[in-house]
Amino acid sequence: MTQTFRLTMAQLNPTVGDIAGNADQARAAWAAGKEAGADLVALPEMFLVGYQTQDLIAKPAFVDDAMSHLEALARDCADGPALAIGGPLLEDQRLYNAYFTLRHGKIIATARKHFLPNFNVFDEVRLFKSSDIVGPYSLDDGPRIAHPICEDAWYPDVCETMVETGAEILVIPNGSPYFRDKFPIRMNNMVARVIENDVPLVYLNMVGGQDDQMFDGGSFVLNRGGALAVQLPIMDSAIVHVDFERTDAGWQAKEGDKATLPDTLEQDYRVTVEALRDYMRKTGFAKVLLGLSGGIDSAIVAAIAVDALGADNVRCVMLPSEYTSQGSLDDAAAAAKALGCSYDTINIAGPRAAVTDALAPLFAGLDADLTEENIQSRIRGLLLMAQSNKFGEMLLTTGNKSEVAVGYATIYGDMAGGYNPIKDMYKTRVFAASRWRNANHRPWMQGPAGEVIPTAIIEKPPSAELRPDQKDEDSLPPYDILDGILDLLVDQEASVADCVAAGYDRETVKRVEHLIYISEYKRFQSAPGPRLSQRAFWLDRRYPIVNRWRDNS
Repeated sequence: MTQTFRLTMAQLNPTVGDIAGNADQARAAWAAGKEAGADLVALPEMFLVGYQTQDLIAKPAFVDDAMSHLEALARDCADGPALAIGGPLLEDQRLYNAYFTLRHGKIIATARKHFLPNFNVFDEVRLFKSSDIVGPYSLDDGPRIAHPICEDAWYPDVCETMVETGAEILVIPNGSPYFRDKFPIRMNNMVARVIENDVPLVYLNMVGGQDDQMFDGGSFVLNRGGALAVQLPIMDSAIVHVDFERTDAGWQAKEGDKATLPDTLEQDYRVTVEALRDYMRKTGFAKVLLGLSGGIDSAIVAAIAVDALGADNVRCVMLPSEYTSQGSLDDAAAAAKALGCSYDTINIAGPRAAVTDALAPLFAGLDADLTEENIQSRIRGLLLMAQSNKFGEMLLTTGNKSEVAVGYATIYGDMAGGYNPIKDMYKTRVFAASRWRNANHRPWMQGPAGEVIPTAIIEKPPSAELRPDQKDEDSLPPYDILDGILDLLVDQEASVADCVAAGYDRETVKRVEHLIYISEYKRFQSAPGPRLSQRAFWLDRRYPIVNRWRDNS
């Protein structure tokens, strides 16, 4: 009877829709496992087609293409270890989120997802059918293996049933995206499954960015009692071989490497970098540009872009008006110099004068107001988009979550762009992340070490500089107060009364609530950006544009 079993964990980065490319990654992982003497090579949930596919998975031709590649993969990986990989399965007109085990040129076992997540960013109930729970399979006389698929392991039922039907090791494929402080939640749930069932557990997650989601890896292996045997790094692709041995108590994983996980601020910043890097690579763009205003939001986005793509692929453009201070001009130039990226200046005085003259007959006798301020922003958006079109550079937009929440941004102006790396980062966290980046450098950063966001930018009061002596606090509460209220109203779905009970002025809370609701139409037209929290704007929080309700508590 076999006394040892080697599992190759392939924590890799698929691309949605690149079925051939994903299959090639699987072949490479299988080859690495074969060379290492593995018995089973495992890849994450839905790896063959990428995750999440959203409604693309409902297209029959897409599913047919996936199945053709799966069959080819089985043939190509016939002589060596078994290969387990996630993909769609259409069976009796029912579509399943499935996990296939391939061996000797054919599919020898198929698990179908039982619990379909239908919350936050997940809509699996509208895409897939739930399946009955299936029992384990074995490879010759090795351990009996079962595959609860992602959500299946977050509840006791599936794992318990699989173990009751003979499973000796649970190998769980996942497509679990990042949100702040999620790792301890994952770990606590998986420890619970191990303690309930008294078998070792392998948690295998994918890595990589997909639209607004970042899959952060962090795969691990637990032995009985919840003891950590192996910990893979977060956000890095990794192929790791794990040895199990048969003991009197059952199968047990040998101790392996245990990566150290960084703190949440570093994780947040890295998500912005990796998500942008993958968004560019997977959409086929190589270079970006952004408007560099001399403020902190555009400065940190420039740093993120350089860390993601390298200075040679980032171009910053200052678009000053008569309201742009010399300090902002100096700060923007200093930021670009510190990062080593190119820096251009285009004065908007001429275009602004032309627009003002064109509108003068219609605006005669009317006082200047927000209209004229927005014209400046929209001219900047036009000039930046023109350069994006001409040079093939993706325009990055730079609004933080505080501004996105209350609509402190100009639609078709500074909201113009293809991606927003700080869309889910509140302003106070932008300041914290900027200080962190200045003090830290990591191998995954392509930008330089040291102060890449000038201290002068971090320390000066935020301003859009669209009128003389303008400050953000002229029209918004101080950001520490605003972000505290937004965290309650948006991230925690708290009531107005809850905010008042937390110490915030009721009139201020009501004003912020009103701004959130009337800005929904802007968010519907905003660029995507990486999800950092459990209540990011888009799939996490879906509100109507037309909404007359207000909280009078």
